Amino acid sequence: MATAGIDGVYSYAGRTAAPREQPLPLRVGGFGGIDGLTTYLRAEAITHIIDATHPFAAGMSTNAVAAAGQAGVPLIALERAPWRPGAGDEWHSVADMAGAVAALGGPRRHVFLAIGRQHVADFAGHPQHRYLLRFVDAPEGPPPLPDAEVVVDRGPFTLAGDQALMATRSIDVVVAKNAGGEGARAKLDAARALGLPVIMIERPAIPPRPAVESVGAVMDWLAHSADLGV
Repeated sequence: MATAGIDGVYSYAGRTAAPREQPLPLRVGGFGGIDGLTTYLRAEAITHIIDATHPFAAGMSTNAVAAAGQAGVPLIALERAPWRPGAGDEWHSVADMAGAVAALGGPRRHVFLAIGRQHVADFAGHPQHRYLLRFVDAPEGPPPLPDAEVVVDRGPFTLAGDQALMATRSIDVVVAKNAGGEGARAKLDAARALGLPVIMIERPAIPPRPAVESVGAVMDWLAHSADLGV
């Protein structure tokens, strides 16, 4: 958008302490629900919404669909294609975080909990496991798990790096969100190479909306809707 000379504002949730710089004006934080977002769209004379949030940011995406309808602003989602298992993969699909927690019942294992930091406490009910956690930012305190190691790192990750990380920690099982994309899929390739099972948390439901899988398709949508005066 910046290269094309299109005015816009880039909105972050504010969960990352040191977000990457962007070539557009930046705002950080929530909007105050559907009504707050609708008010913002009208006050700032927003003409188009591109929902490029994480596939698991269902609350923001749901609010964006509703606010776009209330404000009469067209919306498109830039959505990564979900990961699909291939030959050699041992994936166990679960519907949500509670399903992932339930799937870890049983004797002690070494678990690579590759889900970010928001839902780590959900797994406190299984203190028998040894957990490996990978965060973008260093946590402010120890994780709410009695036996856990934290690695601070930012993707994109590599097959060799993730394979070495998991092998040196004697990982038995990987827990991951089906986020899609290339930046974080190395853990899945490493699990395949090491013959490890993956507990795959599938994406939450989001209201119907136009969606594309590439930046080029978003730019085509912007140009087309501008030509039509949408």
